[in-house]
Amino acid sequence: MEKLARKQVQLLTPYLSARRIGGSGDIWLNANESPHDNEYITTFDRLNRYSECQPPELINAYAAYAGVIPEQTLTSRGADEGIELLIRAFCEPGEDSILYCPPTYGMYSISAETIGVERKTVPLTADWQLDLEGIKANLDKVKLVFVCSPNNPTGNIVNREDIITLLEMTKDKAIVVMDEAYIDFCPEASTADLLSEYENLAILRTLSKAFALAGLRCGFTLANKSLIDVLLKVIAPYPVPVPVADIATQALSEAGLARAKEQISVLNENKAYLEEELSKLEGVTVYPGNGNYSLIQFPEGDKLFKAAWDKGIILRNSPIEDCVRISIGSREECEKTIEFIKGTVE
Repeated sequence: MEKLARKQVQLLTPYLSARRIGGSGDIWLNANESPHDNEYITTFDRLNRYSECQPPELINAYAAYAGVIPEQTLTSRGADEGIELLIRAFCEPGEDSILYCPPTYGMYSISAETIGVERKTVPLTADWQLDLEGIKANLDKVKLVFVCSPNNPTGNIVNREDIITLLEMTKDKAIVVMDEAYIDFCPEASTADLLSEYENLAILRTLSKAFALAGLRCGFTLANKSLIDVLLKVIAPYPVPVPVADIATQALSEAGLARAKEQISVLNENKAYLEEELSKLEGVTVYPGNGNYSLIQFPEGDKLFKAAWDKGIILRNSPIEDCVRISIGSREECEKTIEFIKGTVE
Protein backbone atom coordinates (compact mmCIF):
# COMPACT_ATOMS: atom_id res chain seq x y z
CA MET A 1 0.00 0.00 0.00
CA GLU A 2 2.87 2.36 0.77
CA LYS A 3 4.10 2.07 -2.82
CA LEU A 4 0.62 2.80 -4.19
CA ALA A 5 0.36 6.02 -2.20
CA ARG A 6 1.19 9.36 -3.82
CA LYS A 7 4.86 10.27 -3.60
CA GLN A 8 4.13 13.20 -1.30
CA VAL A 9 2.22 10.90 1.05
CA GLN A 10 5.00 8.30 1.04
CA LEU A 11 7.42 10.95 2.30
CA LEU A 12 4.95 12.48 4.75
CA THR A 13 5.45 12.40 8.51
CA PRO A 14 2.02 12.75 10.14
CA TYR A 15 1.37 15.56 12.58
CA LEU A 16 2.11 14.33 16.08
CA SER A 17 -1.05 15.44 17.82
CA ALA A 18 -1.32 15.06 21.57
CA ARG A 19 -3.42 11.93 21.15
CA ARG A 20 -1.01 10.32 18.68
CA ILE A 21 1.92 10.91 21.01
CA GLY A 22 -0.05 9.09 23.68
CA GLY A 23 1.04 8.81 27.28
CA SER A 24 -0.47 7.34 30.40
CA GLY A 25 -1.48 9.42 33.38
CA ASP A 26 -4.18 11.28 35.23
CA ILE A 27 -3.14 14.88 34.49
CA TRP A 28 -3.45 15.81 30.82
CA LEU A 29 -2.08 19.26 30.10
CA ASN A 30 -0.72 18.70 26.60
CA ALA A 31 -3.47 19.47 24.10
CA ASN A 32 -4.75 22.93 25.10
CA GLU A 33 -8.08 21.40 25.99
CA SER A 34 -10.40 22.87 28.59
CA PRO A 35 -10.76 21.06 31.92
CA HIS A 36 -14.45 21.98 31.95
CA ASP A 37 -16.81 19.21 30.84
CA ASN A 38 -20.19 20.79 30.15
CA GLU A 39 -23.46 18.94 29.67
CA TYR A 40 -25.64 19.26 26.57
CA ILE A 41 -28.95 17.70 25.62
CA THR A 42 -29.77 16.73 22.04
CA THR A 43 -32.68 14.64 20.77
CA PHE A 44 -30.96 12.61 18.00
CA ASP A 45 -34.28 12.59 16.16
CA ARG A 46 -33.04 13.69 12.70
CA LEU A 47 -30.22 11.26 12.10
CA ASN A 48 -31.99 9.58 9.17
CA ARG A 49 -31.55 12.82 7.19
CA TYR A 50 -28.38 14.50 6.00
CA SER A 51 -27.43 17.70 7.74
CA GLU A 52 -27.42 21.03 5.97
CA CYS A 53 -24.06 22.02 4.51
CA GLN A 54 -24.07 25.25 6.53
CA PRO A 55 -26.76 25.05 9.25
CA PRO A 56 -28.34 28.53 9.39
CA GLU A 57 -28.88 28.59 13.17
CA LEU A 58 -25.22 27.76 13.78
CA ILE A 59 -23.93 30.19 11.16
CA ASN A 60 -26.12 33.00 12.48
CA ALA A 61 -25.11 32.31 16.08
CA TYR A 62 -21.38 32.31 15.40
CA ALA A 63 -21.54 35.33 13.10
CA ALA A 64 -23.28 37.28 15.87
CA TYR A 65 -20.66 36.17 18.39
CA ALA A 66 -17.76 37.06 16.08
CA GLY A 67 -19.21 40.43 15.07
CA VAL A 68 -19.53 39.60 11.37
CA ILE A 69 -22.45 38.81 9.07
CA PRO A 70 -23.58 35.26 8.20
CA GLU A 71 -22.35 35.63 4.61
CA GLN A 72 -18.83 36.02 6.05
CA THR A 73 -19.02 32.78 8.04
CA LEU A 74 -18.32 29.16 7.14
CA THR A 75 -18.33 26.23 9.54
CA SER A 76 -16.21 23.10 9.18
CA ARG A 77 -14.82 20.11 11.08
CA GLY A 78 -12.57 22.15 13.29
CA ALA A 79 -10.26 24.94 12.19
CA ASP A 80 -7.99 22.19 10.82
CA GLU A 81 -10.44 21.56 8.00
CA GLY A 82 -10.48 25.30 7.37
CA ILE A 83 -6.70 25.18 6.80
CA GLU A 84 -7.10 22.32 4.33
CA LEU A 85 -9.99 23.98 2.50
CA LEU A 86 -8.01 27.18 1.96
CA ILE A 87 -5.01 25.30 0.56
CA ARG A 88 -7.15 23.09 -1.68
CA ALA A 89 -9.17 26.04 -2.97
CA PHE A 90 -6.38 28.51 -3.68
CA CYS A 91 -3.13 26.60 -4.28
CA GLU A 92 -2.21 24.69 -7.43
CA PRO A 93 -0.20 21.59 -6.46
CA GLY A 94 3.31 21.72 -7.82
CA GLU A 95 3.01 25.43 -8.65
CA ASP A 96 1.92 27.53 -5.67
CA SER A 97 3.25 27.80 -2.13
CA ILE A 98 2.10 28.64 1.35
CA LEU A 99 4.21 30.66 3.79
CA TYR A 100 4.22 30.40 7.57
CA CYS A 101 6.42 31.64 10.40
CA PRO A 102 7.83 29.10 12.84
CA PRO A 103 7.75 28.34 15.65
CA THR A 104 4.02 27.95 15.07
CA TYR A 105 1.23 25.41 14.56
CA GLY A 106 2.36 22.37 12.59
CA MET A 107 -0.78 21.65 10.56
CA TYR A 108 -0.13 24.43 8.02
CA SER A 109 2.88 22.48 6.80
CA ILE A 110 1.26 19.04 7.01
CA SER A 111 -1.85 20.09 5.07
CA ALA A 112 0.18 21.70 2.30
CA GLU A 113 2.57 18.75 2.03
CA THR A 114 -0.32 16.29 1.84
CA ILE A 115 -1.87 18.18 -1.08
CA GLY A 116 1.45 18.66 -2.88
CA VAL A 117 1.81 22.39 -2.28
CA GLU A 118 5.24 23.84 -1.58
CA ARG A 119 6.02 25.37 1.82
CA LYS A 120 8.07 28.45 2.57
CA THR A 121 9.11 29.47 6.07
CA VAL A 122 10.18 32.84 7.42
CA PRO A 123 11.00 32.38 11.12
CA LEU A 124 9.61 34.79 13.67
CA THR A 125 11.94 37.44 15.02
CA ALA A 126 13.71 37.10 18.37
CA ASP A 127 10.65 38.60 20.09
CA TRP A 128 8.33 36.29 18.12
CA GLN A 129 6.94 38.89 15.76
CA LEU A 130 6.68 38.85 11.96
CA ASP A 131 9.82 39.37 9.91
CA LEU A 132 8.07 41.55 7.35
CA GLU A 133 11.13 42.08 5.18
CA GLY A 134 11.78 38.36 5.14
CA ILE A 135 8.19 37.67 4.16
CA LYS A 136 8.28 40.32 1.42
CA ALA A 137 11.39 38.70 -0.06
CA ASN A 138 9.71 35.27 -0.20
CA LEU A 139 6.24 36.02 -1.62
CA ASP A 140 6.93 34.71 -5.11
CA LYS A 141 4.29 32.05 -5.95
CA VAL A 142 2.85 32.30 -2.42
CA LYS A 143 -0.95 32.16 -2.31
CA LEU A 144 -1.51 31.85 1.46
CA VAL A 145 0.36 33.38 4.39
CA PHE A 146 -0.54 31.77 7.72
CA VAL A 147 -0.20 33.87 10.88
CA CYS A 148 -1.18 32.47 14.28
CA SER A 149 -2.18 35.05 16.90
CA PRO A 150 -2.07 34.33 19.79
CA ASN A 151 0.68 32.10 18.47
CA ASN A 152 0.97 28.44 19.37
CA PRO A 153 3.23 27.59 21.20
CA THR A 154 4.68 31.00 22.14
CA GLY A 155 1.38 32.58 23.24
CA ASN A 156 2.19 36.08 22.02
CA ILE A 157 -0.11 38.35 20.03
CA VAL A 158 1.20 39.50 16.67
CA ASN A 159 1.45 43.29 16.36
CA ARG A 160 -1.69 44.64 14.69
CA GLU A 161 0.31 47.20 12.70
CA ASP A 162 2.39 44.39 11.24
CA ILE A 163 -0.73 42.44 10.26
CA ILE A 164 -2.06 45.50 8.42
CA THR A 165 1.30 45.96 6.70
CA LEU A 166 1.20 42.31 5.65
CA LEU A 167 -2.35 42.68 4.30
CA GLU A 168 -1.27 45.69 2.25
CA MET A 169 1.85 43.88 1.05
CA THR A 170 -0.16 40.89 -0.20
CA LYS A 171 -3.11 42.74 -1.80
CA ASP A 172 -4.09 41.08 -5.09
CA LYS A 173 -1.27 38.56 -4.57
CA ALA A 174 -2.03 36.33 -1.59
CA ILE A 175 -4.48 35.68 1.23
CA VAL A 176 -3.43 36.36 4.81
CA VAL A 177 -4.89 33.63 7.03
CA MET A 178 -5.12 34.68 10.67
CA ASP A 179 -5.37 31.66 12.93
CA GLU A 180 -7.34 32.92 15.92
CA ALA A 181 -7.90 29.60 17.69
CA TYR A 182 -7.14 31.27 21.05
CA ILE A 183 -8.63 34.70 20.41
CA ASP A 184 -11.49 34.11 22.87
CA PHE A 185 -8.96 34.63 25.66
CA CYS A 186 -8.05 38.08 24.30
CA PRO A 187 -10.94 39.19 22.04
CA GLU A 188 -9.60 42.73 21.84
CA ALA A 189 -6.80 41.40 19.61
CA SER A 190 -9.14 40.00 16.93
CA THR A 191 -8.70 41.06 13.32
CA ALA A 192 -12.36 40.46 12.41
CA ASP A 193 -12.93 44.22 12.09
CA LEU A 194 -10.38 44.30 9.25
CA LEU A 195 -12.63 42.20 7.00
CA SER A 196 -14.42 45.38 5.95
CA GLU A 197 -11.16 46.72 4.51
CA TYR A 198 -9.34 43.67 3.18
CA GLU A 199 -10.69 41.13 0.69
CA ASN A 200 -7.51 39.08 1.13
CA LEU A 201 -8.11 38.30 4.82
CA ALA A 202 -9.36 34.97 6.17
CA ILE A 203 -9.70 34.15 9.87
CA LEU A 204 -9.76 30.69 11.46
CA ARG A 205 -11.74 30.10 14.67
CA THR A 206 -12.69 27.10 16.81
CA LEU A 207 -14.95 26.02 19.67
CA SER A 208 -12.31 23.58 20.95
CA LYS A 209 -10.55 25.84 23.44
CA ALA A 210 -12.58 28.51 25.22
CA PHE A 211 -15.89 26.71 24.66
CA ALA A 212 -14.57 23.37 26.01
CA LEU A 213 -15.69 21.49 22.90
CA ALA A 214 -12.51 19.93 21.55
CA GLY A 215 -14.29 16.61 21.05
CA LEU A 216 -17.04 18.22 18.98
CA ARG A 217 -14.72 19.19 16.10
CA CYS A 218 -16.42 22.43 15.13
CA GLY A 219 -14.54 25.36 13.65
CA PHE A 220 -15.17 28.40 11.50
CA THR A 221 -13.61 30.45 8.73
CA LEU A 222 -14.45 34.14 8.64
CA ALA A 223 -13.89 35.98 5.36
CA ASN A 224 -15.68 38.14 2.84
CA LYS A 225 -18.42 36.52 0.76
CA SER A 226 -16.31 36.18 -2.38
CA LEU A 227 -13.76 34.05 -0.50
CA ILE A 228 -16.42 32.04 1.37
CA ASP A 229 -18.08 31.24 -1.96
CA VAL A 230 -14.83 29.71 -3.22
CA LEU A 231 -14.53 27.52 -0.12
CA LEU A 232 -18.11 26.33 -0.56
CA LYS A 233 -17.04 24.85 -3.89
CA VAL A 234 -14.59 22.45 -2.27
CA ILE A 235 -16.10 21.67 1.13
CA ALA A 236 -17.71 18.25 1.63
CA PRO A 237 -21.48 18.10 1.01
CA TYR A 238 -22.42 17.51 4.66
CA PRO A 239 -19.50 18.70 6.80
CA VAL A 240 -21.40 19.32 10.05
CA PRO A 241 -23.23 16.38 11.69
CA VAL A 242 -26.67 17.18 13.08
CA PRO A 243 -25.69 16.64 16.75
CA VAL A 244 -22.60 18.83 16.27
CA ALA A 245 -24.66 21.70 14.88
CA ASP A 246 -27.18 21.31 17.70
CA ILE A 247 -24.59 21.29 20.51
CA ALA A 248 -22.53 24.10 18.97
CA THR A 249 -25.63 26.27 18.65
CA GLN A 250 -26.43 25.66 22.32
CA ALA A 251 -22.86 26.67 23.23
CA LEU A 252 -23.37 29.94 21.37
CA SER A 253 -26.68 30.75 23.06
CA GLU A 254 -26.91 33.52 25.64
CA ALA A 255 -26.52 31.01 28.46
CA GLY A 256 -23.70 29.21 26.67
CA LEU A 257 -21.76 32.42 26.05
CA ALA A 258 -22.15 33.44 29.70
CA ARG A 259 -20.81 30.07 30.81
CA ALA A 260 -17.86 30.28 28.41
CA LYS A 261 -17.01 33.76 29.71
CA GLU A 262 -17.06 32.51 33.29
CA GLN A 263 -14.89 29.50 32.47
CA ILE A 264 -12.40 31.65 30.57
CA SER A 265 -12.10 33.78 33.72
CA VAL A 266 -11.39 30.67 35.80
CA LEU A 267 -8.73 29.49 33.35
CA ASN A 268 -7.09 32.90 33.34
CA GLU A 269 -6.94 32.81 37.15
CA ASN A 270 -5.43 29.33 37.09
CA LYS A 271 -2.91 30.44 34.49
CA ALA A 272 -1.85 33.44 36.57
CA TYR A 273 -1.43 31.14 39.58
CA LEU A 274 0.63 28.57 37.68
CA GLU A 275 2.88 31.18 36.11
CA GLU A 276 3.41 33.06 39.37
CA GLU A 277 4.45 29.91 41.21
CA LEU A 278 6.78 28.66 38.47
CA SER A 279 8.39 32.06 38.01
CA LYS A 280 9.71 31.80 41.60
CA LEU A 281 11.94 28.88 40.63
CA GLU A 282 15.58 29.57 39.89
CA GLY A 283 16.51 29.22 36.22
CA VAL A 284 12.86 29.05 35.07
CA THR A 285 11.54 31.58 32.55
CA VAL A 286 7.79 32.13 32.11
CA TYR A 287 6.99 33.71 28.77
CA PRO A 288 4.06 36.14 28.87
CA GLY A 289 1.26 35.23 26.51
CA ASN A 290 -2.42 34.68 25.90
CA GLY A 291 -4.48 31.55 25.46
CA ASN A 292 -5.17 28.56 27.69
CA TYR A 293 -1.51 27.50 27.89
CA SER A 294 1.84 28.74 29.13
CA LEU A 295 5.27 28.40 27.57
CA ILE A 296 7.88 27.75 30.24
CA GLN A 297 11.64 27.45 29.78
CA PHE A 298 13.42 25.16 32.23
CA PRO A 299 17.13 24.55 32.80
CA GLU A 300 16.63 21.11 31.19
CA GLY A 301 13.28 21.19 29.45
CA ASP A 302 13.39 17.80 27.75
CA LYS A 303 14.45 16.13 30.97
CA LEU A 304 11.60 17.73 32.90
CA PHE A 305 9.08 16.81 30.18
CA LYS A 306 10.18 13.16 30.37
CA ALA A 307 10.13 13.11 34.17
CA ALA A 308 6.59 14.53 34.22
CA TRP A 309 5.53 12.01 31.56
CA ASP A 310 6.85 9.13 33.66
CA LYS A 311 4.94 10.52 36.65
CA GLY A 312 1.66 10.62 34.71
CA ILE A 313 1.67 14.39 34.20
CA ILE A 314 1.40 14.72 30.43
CA LEU A 315 2.73 18.03 29.15
CA ARG A 316 3.76 19.10 25.61
CA ASN A 317 7.39 19.41 24.56
CA SER A 318 8.27 22.30 22.28
CA PRO A 319 10.49 23.02 19.26
CA ILE A 320 11.94 25.89 21.29
CA GLU A 321 15.00 24.77 23.23
CA ASP A 322 14.27 23.69 26.81
CA CYS A 323 10.70 25.02 26.57
CA VAL A 324 7.64 23.05 27.65
CA ARG A 325 4.07 24.09 26.86
CA ILE A 326 1.64 23.52 29.71
CA SER A 327 -2.09 23.63 29.05
CA ILE A 328 -4.09 25.27 31.82
CA GLY A 329 -6.16 22.71 33.67
CA SER A 330 -8.24 22.78 36.83
CA ARG A 331 -6.81 24.38 39.98
CA GLU A 332 -6.11 20.88 41.37
CA GLU A 333 -4.25 19.88 38.21
CA CYS A 334 -2.22 23.09 38.31
CA GLU A 335 -1.37 22.54 41.98
CA LYS A 336 -0.19 18.97 41.39
CA THR A 337 1.86 20.04 38.37
CA ILE A 338 3.49 22.90 40.29
CA GLU A 339 4.27 20.58 43.21
CA PHE A 340 5.93 18.07 40.89
CA ILE A 341 7.95 20.69 39.01
CA LYS A 342 9.16 22.28 42.25
CA GLY A 343 10.35 18.90 43.47
CA THR A 344 12.14 18.27 40.18
CA VAL A 345 13.73 21.66 39.48
CA GLU A 346 14.69 22.73 43.01
